[in-house]
Amino acid sequence: MLNSMIGTTDLRRSVETIWNRDRSAFSVMDILIAVRSEGKKVVLNSAGDCIILDRLFTSIDGVMEYLEGTGLADLFRQKKINDLVDYVFGIETGLDSNARKNRSGHVMEGMVASILKKNGIKFRQEVYSTEWSNLQRVLGDDEKRFDFVIQTPKKTYLIEVNFYSGGGSKLNEVARSYSDIAPKINSVPGFEFVWITDGIGWKSAKNKLQEAYSIIPSIYNLTSIMEFLQEIKG
Repeated sequence: MLNSMIGTTDLRRSVETIWNRDRSAFSVMDILIAVRSEGKKVVLNSAGDCIILDRLFTSIDGVMEYLEGTGLADLFRQKKINDLVDYVFGIETGLDSNARKNRSGHVMEGMVASILKKNGIKFRQEVYSTEWSNLQRVLGDDEKRFDFVIQTPKKTYLIEVNFYSGGGSKLNEVARSYSDIAPKINSVPGFEFVWITDGIGWKSAKNKLQEAYSIIPSIYNLTSIMEFLQEIKG
């Protein structure tokens, strides 16, 4: 039944059709984003609130929020999934592993953007370091693109955002890279490097994150980000 949503031009109508036929079909959708943990699964919704994942499958609006929020809606509309059975068994999922990593990063960026807007913080996204000649001098030939830039009368905050649902060498590489670039940026008057990261993947790389804390003064996650916002507003 869920396969009937693939290639649809009206996703909500397709959802409604399945809902009226057998709403229990949506109870398996968590596996489409590789959620396999037992018990209640708590997630962050688009408003930044913690909710039980299964509650999204108790209404048509909830199903649509799940599809849009996870990026699955675009996969269905653009027919990037050919068959959900193959997808779940890992044929397309394995081939699409890099894309899934990118989507988790985009979801994190969307979450941070939503929090900033909600708190009335003006920002720009995907800004290159070449915009500031004094900053580029300390970075040398390394042209850097920042996920967010927040400019206040006192300081310009250059922000990197990422999310890791699993461990691996990538976390160590990122921590090492940011630990290298942060002191350079912070040495330029009026600039500060900020790193906002989250995800259970950091549990396996706590030592690297702890080392980064000693070098990068401004590291936040989705819980402590309010401290950063208070600093900006102050």
